Amino acid sequence: MVGDRLSGQRILVTGGAGFIGSHVVDRLVRMGNKVTVFDNLSSGRLEFLEKSTDDPGFRLIQGDLLDEKKIEEACRGMDLVFHVAANPDVRLGAVDTKVHFDQNITATYNLLEAMRKNGVKDIAFTSTSTVYGEATVIPTPEDYGPLTPISLYGASKLASEALITSYSHTFDMQSWIFRFANIIGDRGTHGIIVDFIAKLRKNPAELEILGDGKQSKSYLHVRECVNAMMFAVSESDDEVNIFNIGSEDATNPTRIGEIIVEEMGLESVKFYYTGGSRGWKGDVPKMMLSVEKLKELGWSPEWESERSVRETVRSLLV
Repeated sequence: MVGDRLSGQRILVTGGAGFIGSHVVDRLVRMGNKVTVFDNLSSGRLEFLEKSTDDPGFRLIQGDLLDEKKIEEACRGMDLVFHVAANPDVRLGAVDTKVHFDQNITATYNLLEAMRKNGVKDIAFTSTSTVYGEATVIPTPEDYGPLTPISLYGASKLASEALITSYSHTFDMQSWIFRFANIIGDRGTHGIIVDFIAKLRKNPAELEILGDGKQSKSYLHVRECVNAMMFAVSESDDEVNIFNIGSEDATNPTRIGEIIVEEMGLESVKFYYTGGSRGWKGDVPKMMLSVEKLKELGWSPEWESERSVRETVRSLLV
């Protein structure tokens, strides 16, 4: 039964000490799996794993996916891999053109090769809405095309998707690919909310907002995201399973700034804008994903974007 795929299994989580990865680890451990985290700790933090480290089935391997031998050793005996490791900084691609190639594409290839050599057949991969580029259909469904990412990050994730689907077909593997909206929540280390809080702590009188503040995007709390991932892996059983994960509404940077100002108890904060319709080169000004495919399977988001934003702000201000 497919539902048994996430119970009593030996599961490797790449990037398991990171923001989303650590939440995945916590859930898998609670579900009774033996979980091995593979992380180079470049952005992951050991304190994010505190809830799981005492579990007798938990193991941490400090290693890099660019180290082919080490990831091959880590894959031995595994039933399933959650591939969460990546460099998630979309803006970085405009400055360093190789970082996403190495840390996303090459890393994914090395992992797939390690899985192939060890006979590991199942992989769940965290992709991104940026693979769609500037979609003309919003909410954007999974079968939208052509896929024309406008950032090197989005390109690297799309290339990784292609590697995974081709390995699934060529080597009789099974895959789950998740295209995320903006995932936020406790343990977040980057993104608009983290940036705005840092700016306001430095200068509580004003807030710089990149672009015109009107960019419209979907936000989903990390706990809901993990719920969706676990549900999809348990309930879908095609060779390649591709799902959008996001909320069913959107908000904008100005509103996010207002929520943060409210939660920080600040008054008379002046907002000023850098101008333009996008915040940076590669930024997609409007993004909302269709989650009808997951809803038909039986999952739907419980929180709207603003609630996810507010809960995230509160957790990061503690």
